[in-house]
Amino acid sequence: MDLNLTGKVALVTGSNRGTGEIIARTLATEGARVIFHSNTLEDSNRKEGELSVWGDLCSDAGAEQVIQQCRELAGDIDILVNNYGTASPGKWGKSSSDDWLDMYQKNVLSAARLIQHASPAMKAKGWGRIIQLGTIGSHQPNSIMPHYYAAKGALATMSVSLAKELSHTGITVNTISPGYIRTPELEAGFRLKAEKKGWGRDWKEIEQKIVETEFPNPCGRIAERQEVADLVAFICSDKAGFINGQNIRIDGGAVRYV
Repeated sequence: MDLNLTGKVALVTGSNRGTGEIIARTLATEGARVIFHSNTLEDSNRKEGELSVWGDLCSDAGAEQVIQQCRELAGDIDILVNNYGTASPGKWGKSSSDDWLDMYQKNVLSAARLIQHASPAMKAKGWGRIIQLGTIGSHQPNSIMPHYYAAKGALATMSVSLAKELSHTGITVNTISPGYIRTPELEAGFRLKAEKKGWGRDWKEIEQKIVETEFPNPCGRIAERQEVADLVAFICSDKAGFINGQNIRIDGGAVRYV
């Protein structure tokens, strides 16, 4: 399927590794001029010919630095994928005010800063895509990590507000909310758990135990990173031009409500 992204300038935050890197490479395969981002200079090394920027999105100065680098490399941004964000351990009785503020900085304000910088040029062009990477925890939060789920819930709410703010501009704003994704970190963690619990070493067997014990869903597995990247790429395209202001789950049917 031709997604007609050729020549579009796309910034994918937190794309020096993990799911963000797969999203960035998928957009590049579809023809976009992709700019990879990392929070630190040490993590910003890319392959020859790839565009790369760095800057700490948890500060105004860092976000401005990222935008300035993008403009110098490729001009104004057409597609902004706010993939950067992180979780941290926490419980209601132990998470401090600083812990809550840290999650808000990393998962909400990091995106808001870039949106404020990038959206005026999109409005001037009459076309743009803004996508936030959320979590199904914004639909069904757990009792643990309340600060993280609250921040991701705020991100999704912010996106609906932004879609209304950008009405009639040609810019769409959507949140993509995955469930469990098979990342190297997640797989490594579950392999350790499998060893302790005697689940075996075959990934398919381990995955079935994950579904049985922690992530029940009708598809009977967890998502591959490429599946999330493919959804993001589609939402970036003109073919998804009437999808706007949505929080789209990609969870195999784990969240059970209409």
